[in-house]
Amino acid sequence: MRKGKVSVVVPIYKVEKYIHRCIESILNQTYFNLEVILVDDGSPDNCGAIAANYNKSDPRIKVIHKENGGLSDARNHGMKRATGEFTMFVDSDDWLENNMIESLVKCSQAYQAEVVQSAFFYAHEDKLLLDNRYHNEHDAPIQLDNRKLMYELVINERVKNFAWGKLYKTRLINDIPFQKGVLFEDVFWAHQVMQRVEKFVLLHKPLYYYYQRYDSIVASYTPKNLDIIKGLKERHRFIENYYQGLTDESYKAILNMSFIHYNLLLLNREKDKNGLHRKEIQSYISENYYKLRRAVMDDKTLRKQLYLFSLHPYLNVLFLGVRKVMRATRILPKPVGLKQEVSSK
Repeated sequence: MRKGKVSVVVPIYKVEKYIHRCIESILNQTYFNLEVILVDDGSPDNCGAIAANYNKSDPRIKVIHKENGGLSDARNHGMKRATGEFTMFVDSDDWLENNMIESLVKCSQAYQAEVVQSAFFYAHEDKLLLDNRYHNEHDAPIQLDNRKLMYELVINERVKNFAWGKLYKTRLINDIPFQKGVLFEDVFWAHQVMQRVEKFVLLHKPLYYYYQRYDSIVASYTPKNLDIIKGLKERHRFIENYYQGLTDESYKAILNMSFIHYNLLLLNREKDKNGLHRKEIQSYISENYYKLRRAVMDDKTLRKQLYLFSLHPYLNVLFLGVRKVMRATRILPKPVGLKQEVSSK
């Protein structure tokens, strides 16, 4: 195997408790030709000093210290310094299996793939969860051409919108910056990258540990979380221009996320003054009702939710509540969930 250099970009902010585990998992990879770019995003704890110490002990490490600008800005700074043939993004509270990079590079070279994605664990303090609904870890890799890839990206089941967990050819991404100032920045970014991909490969073995922090930005709800709907709508305009056959699937993604966030806003009424954000969601659904109805004709549940929501949003809340009770009492079967594995590190 040709040992092309891999640039690993790690944005760092307030992760003093986790940063050693992350960095050690990268430095201990079976693939040695690495350039590890640690971006200290103005972290107020000891992360900057920790990164600097690693820089002294391993010549493969580069450290960037900058004023706080958010995850997107930190990734963008790291990308500017990347000199490898390949690039990976690793979030600083996550960690890798020690053969992850070698496995992804081998796969990229064997299949001539611009992007390779591995399966991953949802890593909790006391357990690991694995989504094995669509594959078994011993299954052969799956190759996707551009059309199949974009479909999978839009439905977000096998191909995830996450920037992490993938190995990219650096030339593919180095002129596509992450959008600053938004949450769920990957949703704004991924479709722009995937449009350029001719061959994408899915590895089914879980090689990345996605740590579930209860103090993370996605664990405490605020209206800023509505950025994900903004990102899906921006992607929808892109889909209409370049992949018109996926328009209905894109509408489904927006509608499903709108229902989720409407209900979250109900649970956090104090953060939605005068219900303005809920009204915005209602207005979008009302204005696009007929397009949305056409999009969900083959999805019984979403079709029912849309109808009930159009009568009154609380009817959809009631429907979901009744369905939850019926599943708890086994009147309805529970949806297929995640497989629990051994305890996390």
